[in-house]
Amino acid sequence: MKLAIIGTGISGLGAAYLLHNSFDITLYEKNAYVGGHSRTISVSVSGRKIPVDTGFIVFNNWNYPNLLGLFKEINVPYVNSDMSFGVSINSNWLEYSSNDLFAPRNILKPAYLGMMRDIIKFNKQALAFIERDPSVTLGQCLDELKLGNWFRDYYLLAMGAAIWSCPLETILKFPAQTFLRFFKNHGLLSINNRPQWYTVNGGSKEYVTRLTQGFSDRIKCNAGVVSVERANDKWLIHDKTGAVETYDQVIFACHADEAMAMLKSPSKIIQEVIGAFSYQENKIVVHSDRSFMPKRQKSWASWIYLSDKRKDTEPTVSLSYWMNNLQPLDTDEQIFVTLNPGRRPKEDAIHDEHVFAHPVFDVPAIKAQARLDEVQGKDGLWFCGAYQRYGFHEDGLLSAVNVVKKMGGRIPWE
Repeated sequence: MKLAIIGTGISGLGAAYLLHNSFDITLYEKNAYVGGHSRTISVSVSGRKIPVDTGFIVFNNWNYPNLLGLFKEINVPYVNSDMSFGVSINSNWLEYSSNDLFAPRNILKPAYLGMMRDIIKFNKQALAFIERDPSVTLGQCLDELKLGNWFRDYYLLAMGAAIWSCPLETILKFPAQTFLRFFKNHGLLSINNRPQWYTVNGGSKEYVTRLTQGFSDRIKCNAGVVSVERANDKWLIHDKTGAVETYDQVIFACHADEAMAMLKSPSKIIQEVIGAFSYQENKIVVHSDRSFMPKRQKSWASWIYLSDKRKDTEPTVSLSYWMNNLQPLDTDEQIFVTLNPGRRPKEDAIHDEHVFAHPVFDVPAIKAQARLDEVQGKDGLWFCGAYQRYGFHEDGLLSAVNVVKKMGGRIPWE
């Protein structure tokens, strides 16, 4: 039976790995590389090439059972990582990190101590909102708990924006239930009890290479799908190379909005469910400009939220990942990945630029997640992707596992 898989992120590659011995598969990829958000680049430092991840970077031992099972299955090497978080506001006016919470310069500020009290209060009281109506937003939750502005602006929203790669106003519109369940599952409602984080040794390209060994000849790169249409109980796929192929079944392992754009005459239920998801584009810049980190190096952390307010202007906000702290990079040069930089890094410090799109988890999206089973397998169409849960690597792979099980496939690590 001929099966098309559209997209080669973790969802598409996971489905292909689990099904390539049972189906005649073809994978379609719009980019020149395989991996989706698993994108490792080579940064030139003193004549050497250093592998640096720009999308998927870390995973942990609490919340990634399928990814850990897959990595064990294909012998992916990984090492411990660090998931510290820091904030820098207005060029050193306020700087702190999870490694330096009680710096003397901060504990003398009453507002900072108030933020610390609010963190403890939030950690204790927020769990009650997990059982509330899923339409209650995080903004409504914060209003009801009467938490201070410092806690809201310099802790919770900053961390949420870093985790989900989206603007602060989007975080406030998140369903509180989804946001808080994620925080609980990742130990973020606890001061001490946190998971161990890992990163793939050599970059995520190492797992992509191992994962695709059995079907690399079935992947068509630079072959974005133009349309998917029904024809005589089969599915016709037109791609950008001009090729047209016929398939018995199709797995849409791409973003939901892309699937909607490809599928001609989608059913009403697909329009209601898959059409409910929206996306936010985020530009990333890989660079070595230290001005995107706190002025005090003691406040440096793996994730840095930086906000600068200039006179008579809106504050510029950037999120930066300190890659030397996240991955075992064999270089003394400090390398950062900054998301949506509020100003451009120094030109001579820029190594790479790219645009990713991330799902927006608003109320319509959360309601649509509860209806995903209604669209799976109808007329041989299947849908998977990280948008089906929290938007992370485990979620993408889990969505593929769920589809594979419905198609009669076996999961070797279970």
